Amino acid sequence: MINLLELTKYFGKLCAVDALTLQVDAGEIFGFLGPNGAGKTTTINMLTGLLRPTSGTATLGGYDIQEQSLQAKAILGLMPDTPQLYEALTGRQFVRMIADLYEVPPRQAENEMAVLLEQLELADAADDQIKGYSYGMQKKILLISLLVHHPKILFLDEPTSGLDPRSARTVREILRKRCEQGCTVFMTTHILEIAEQICDRVGIISKGRLIAVGTLSELQQKKRDLRAQSADVNQQAETLEDIFLDLTAE
Repeated sequence: MINLLELTKYFGKLCAVDALTLQVDAGEIFGFLGPNGAGKTTTINMLTGLLRPTSGTATLGGYDIQEQSLQAKAILGLMPDTPQLYEALTGRQFVRMIADLYEVPPRQAENEMAVLLEQLELADAADDQIKGYSYGMQKKILLISLLVHHPKILFLDEPTSGLDPRSARTVREILRKRCEQGCTVFMTTHILEIAEQICDRVGIISKGRLIAVGTLSELQQKKRDLRAQSADVNQQAETLEDIFLDLTAE
């Protein structure tokens, strides 16, 4: 569903993303992890057409994001870490506006919105102006607006930041259900415990380069193999946090 081939981005002499090659399958929740400044947001911006790569290609559902941008953008949804919403609108008006842009039938949009507002405990604030929403509420209304039009691919930058534990758990459950229905999720997070709980696979990027990719068990096995080569007798399974910190150590 997502295919990157030698995707590269320079800002002047700085290589922010270096020859990134990666495939993400339909129905997969893929965690894209890395330290601050590793190239995560730059990658998402290239994948969603907000930033033109210096070289390389990216296709979404078979559509080249640069050459077939309208078709590619029609099947994706993007939630940046910092939402930028129309604050004069109410939450309900904002969701209706996005649904209209994607030509979702009004009755379907209303029904889906009602369910999601209840699930994310935002029904009581749906008719309040967004300018009065907290950061977490803004993220929830943005996510609802994305889910209503049923994108084939969701790009989520820190989707649970700013959310209380109950809402974060609900978001994880919603995302898993959508993936069971065929949606693909490409997400970043600094909360590695969440990535460990929800992601089918993860990729770890450091200084613009993809340094590891796989399931948690695959990454653990990779670590065990490296230890065996170095005669390290410590063979216990490691958490994703342990692996991440080890691989991204200076």
